[in-house]
Amino acid sequence: AEMTHLQAGLSPETIEKARLELNENPDILHQDIQQVRDMIITRPDIGFLRTDDAFILRFLRARKFHQMEAFRLLAQYFQYRQLNLDMFKNFKADDPGIKRALTDGFPGVLENRDHCGRKILLLFAANWDQSRNSFIDILRAILLSLEVLIEDQELQINGFILIIDWSNFSFKQASKLTPSILKLAIEGLQDSFPARFGGVHFVNQPWYIHALYTLIKPFLKDKTRKRIFLHGNNLNSLHQLIHPECLPSEFGGTLPPYDMGTWARTLLGPDYSDENEYTHTSYNAMHVKHASSNLEREASPKPMKRSQSVVEAGTLKHEDQGESENTQPLLALD
Repeated sequence: AEMTHLQAGLSPETIEKARLELNENPDILHQDIQQVRDMIITRPDIGFLRTDDAFILRFLRARKFHQMEAFRLLAQYFQYRQLNLDMFKNFKADDPGIKRALTDGFPGVLENRDHCGRKILLLFAANWDQSRNSFIDILRAILLSLEVLIEDQELQINGFILIIDWSNFSFKQASKLTPSILKLAIEGLQDSFPARFGGVHFVNQPWYIHALYTLIKPFLKDKTRKRIFLHGNNLNSLHQLIHPECLPSEFGGTLPPYDMGTWARTLLGPDYSDENEYTHTSYNAMHVKHASSNLEREASPKPMKRSQSVVEAGTLKHEDQGESENTQPLLALD
């Protein structure tokens, strides 16, 4: 098969993996992309701010070249940005909120990939200082990080692993995780982002995180649910899925402890620790840069229908019913 320029830079192994696992066929790549692009006219309510081949390709890969599913994900991607404009207002590494989250290690990103070529993201929950970082800024920092990482075609094909270490995460911290912000995170990651998540691993989770997980389960797709592993303090079960050679010592791995500043330095450049705001940024989210101003002009005043959103799963109230549920903690504190 003649290798299309869209696959340039991929190793032969990865191209073969894409063919086997994702039904990626270089001979009809352009047709596949065009068929997704042709569906855009069916959703005039959504501003598709980026429609080039390479961009559409990542959505096809994320949905195993099922065109309808890939288009639905593409539409969700832009709709999520349209419905949550303020989250994407200054969507750059040097936005003060995002920068603070990155500097505090949200997320951590390991340099080396696992044995399947997947990128490993780490979250050390206990490091969440609620006086410093809002949950929204942490979510924005994670989405921005994925946005940067997904530029790498190998990762579009191999995907990501997320490990969340809950040790020393207090009940008080957990009580801030309200259903509405958890729903926002699930929508952003599960339903609106073109990445393959090979596994989400909970480590050292206390009983109240287990309770939280039970609560959000209805909003997870079956496919997601099958990929969430609750290891507790059993690191052997983690090591069966991610080899110790790929993990820092916090997870019983052979690598040195994770240095929280690693990923922030990568994104922000050498002067990342400088607490003053500064003007340049090493990464411009080009397809989001002009997004907010255009969207504000285009966004019609009539409320947008949420296509197949998690809301239909039933249990959580719709946002329109006021702010009440945002303030209501999930775990009532005496």
